[in-house]
Amino acid sequence: MNPLPNEWAIKHRAEFCAATRRPFAPGEYFYTLLYHDADGYRREDLSEEAWRNRNENIRPFSFWKSRYEPLPPKPAEPVPREDAEQLFRRLMASNNPPANACYVLAAMLERKRVLKQVNTEQNENGRVLIYEQGTTGDVFVVPDPQLRLDEVESVQNEVAQLLRGATDKIET
Repeated sequence: MNPLPNEWAIKHRAEFCAATRRPFAPGEYFYTLLYHDADGYRREDLSEEAWRNRNENIRPFSFWKSRYEPLPPKPAEPVPREDAEQLFRRLMASNNPPANACYVLAAMLERKRVLKQVNTEQNENGRVLIYEQGTTGDVFVVPDPQLRLDEVESVQNEVAQLLRGATDKIET
């Protein structure tokens, strides 16, 4: 039995010194110490001051000096999950939901795991996709508009326009 796979779960760089609990400043140098113990590898990140004041009798398995740079903020989702779902619900509840936009929004929400396609049925008007919202259990029946590849870009633009605030025009 190889113990290595469990030993490689090392936490990522800390935002603060393990000894002083002081947050690292952008551009500040710090030391990473890697210890090997019964549970695998353990990481400690120390400020230069804490490095100088550490107990040198406790020897890490490995150590190195790095420069702290905070992680860049996560980029905003191109379509915030709530907005896309709210728009989808609003369109689906309207008197005459735009089939193309509803279909594209349903596909987007399925990829984000907000909706789950639970079935596909055939009716007199063609194929319909049945989606369930995982948290609420709400069910949506979305007609498949049989989009052609050359139509996809214009539908994406339509959805983007709706997401930018043109939803006021939709009758509910």
